[in-house]
Amino acid sequence: MCNCNLSRRDFIKSSVLSTSGIAALNSMMNTPEPSYGSYASKKNNRDLTIIKVVYFAKPVPSWPCPDLDVDAEMRMINDKLADLKKVWKFKERDWDFNVEFAGGELLRVPEDFPAFADNLGDVDGIFMFNLTSTVAELVNRTVELGYPSVLFSQPASGHDWLTAAGLAQNGKRCDVIGSYDFGELEPYARIMDAMRRLKQSKILRIRSQTEKTDFMEKVNNKFGVEIKPMDYSRLNELYDSIDIYKAGKEADTFIKDAVKVVEPTRDDVIAANRFYLAVKRFLKEENANAITIDCLGGFRRGDLKAYPCVTWTRLNDEGLLGVCEADLDSTLSSLIMQSFTGGKPGFVTDPFFDTKSNTVVHAHCVSATKLDGPSGESAPYIIRTHMEDDKGVSIQVKMRAGQVVTSVKIVNADTMLVSTAKIIGNSDKKRGCRTKIVCKVIDPKTEQELDVDEYLHSWTNGLHRVIYYGNYMKDIEKMGRLMGFKVVREA
Repeated sequence: MCNCNLSRRDFIKSSVLSTSGIAALNSMMNTPEPSYGSYASKKNNRDLTIIKVVYFAKPVPSWPCPDLDVDAEMRMINDKLADLKKVWKFKERDWDFNVEFAGGELLRVPEDFPAFADNLGDVDGIFMFNLTSTVAELVNRTVELGYPSVLFSQPASGHDWLTAAGLAQNGKRCDVIGSYDFGELEPYARIMDAMRRLKQSKILRIRSQTEKTDFMEKVNNKFGVEIKPMDYSRLNELYDSIDIYKAGKEADTFIKDAVKVVEPTRDDVIAANRFYLAVKRFLKEENANAITIDCLGGFRRGDLKAYPCVTWTRLNDEGLLGVCEADLDSTLSSLIMQSFTGGKPGFVTDPFFDTKSNTVVHAHCVSATKLDGPSGESAPYIIRTHMEDDKGVSIQVKMRAGQVVTSVKIVNADTMLVSTAKIIGNSDKKRGCRTKIVCKVIDPKTEQELDVDEYLHSWTNGLHRVIYYGNYMKDIEKMGRLMGFKVVREA
C-alpha cells in the first residue's frame, strides 16, 4: 500500500509501493461494489481521494528494449510517487488536498484483467503506466471501467499512447501524458479530487417554483451533484429566528472592514448580515455547501426579506458557495472550479463590451473579496445599495489590476465555454452594476491582446459568466476530458 497524503502546506512522504504490486486496499475499501456502472452514482463520505495505480508490461519486452528491467521501472515510478514533494509543483490550496495511492498491480496479459477489475474497490480514478509496448487491450479495458483514467507514457515506453488518445477523442473519461516529468500528473490528481467533492455536493435552489427538472437529474447523473429545489418559506423562518444583537455585531465588523459606506444605513447592513446568518444555518440544516436564489424576483415580490448580495460575498470568502438569480449553470460552473482550485471563489458577472477601447467589462453587484481563496487577503470593498433599485446592500469590490483571469460557463452540463482576459482597471462609472472590472481579452498561451469585437459577435448562451483569478485554460481542457464535457474557447 502506498499511503500518500498531500496536505494544504506540505506533502507527507509515503511508504513505497511494493514492486510486485498490492492487491488489497485499506479497510475503508473492503465493501464490495460493482466494477462497472455509473462513476457519479458511487457516493462516499471520504475526506480523501483514492487513486488506483496500475502497471502494464507484456511478458517478454521488445519495445522499448528487449532487456528492459520491469521491476526496476516500477521501483523508479514508485519512488517518484512516494516523494511527491520533490516531483510535483504543488499549488497552494485552502482546502486540504488528501490523496492516497492504492494498488500497484502489474498486468501482463488480458487474462490478468478480471481479477484487477473485481478488486478495484472504492477509488476516484486510475493512473496507468505502460512500461512496454503492446498493452493496448489492457489500456482499453481499464478505461472502459468508467473511472477517470490517465495513461502516463514515458517517451519510448510503447505506442499505446495512441489507444488512450483515441479513447479520449471518442469521449471516454481518460487522458494521456507523454513525458518524463511526473509532475504532470498533479492537475489530474486535483481533477479527481474535484470529482469526488462534486459527488459530495448539494445545491439548494430557492425560488417560487419547486419542481424537480430533467436538468437537475442530468447534473446528478453526470457529476453526482444533488440539487434540491425549495421555496422561500424555511429561509424566511430562519431569518426571523436570528438574534438582532448577533447580526448587529456581524454588521459592525463588516462596516469596519469596508473602505466606506455610501448609501445603506446600519439597519440595512444588519438586515443583510441577518440574512447571512440565516443562510449559514440553512446550509447546515440541509447539509448543503451551495445555494442559489431567485433574488431579484423574490425581493421584488416580497418573498425575500433582504437581498443576499452580502451573504454571497461572505459565503464565497469562506469556501462555501452562494450564487445569484437561481442560475444553476453558474452554480455548477462555480462548484467545478471551486473544487478544482481548492476553494477559490468565482465572480458571476453580467459582461458588456466597449469595442472603441477593445475591452470587456465584467460587472455585478455580487462579488467575493478573497479572490485568491479563503486564506488570501481581502480586496478593498465599498458598501453600496443594489444598483438596479437602489435598495438593500451590495458591495463594490476593487480587484487587482494586471491579474489574468479565466471566464467559464458550463452549458447544459456538457459544454464549458472558456476565455481568458487581463484586468486593466476597475470602473466607477454610474452605469452598470456596482463591481466592474475592465478587461482586455487575451490569448491563453501568449497573453496577446485579442479583438473584443470578434468576441462580442461570437457570443452565445445567455449572459452570466464566472470569473476566476488565474489562467486555467489548459487545466479546464484536461478537466473536460476526464469529466466528460466539451471545452469551447469563446475568444
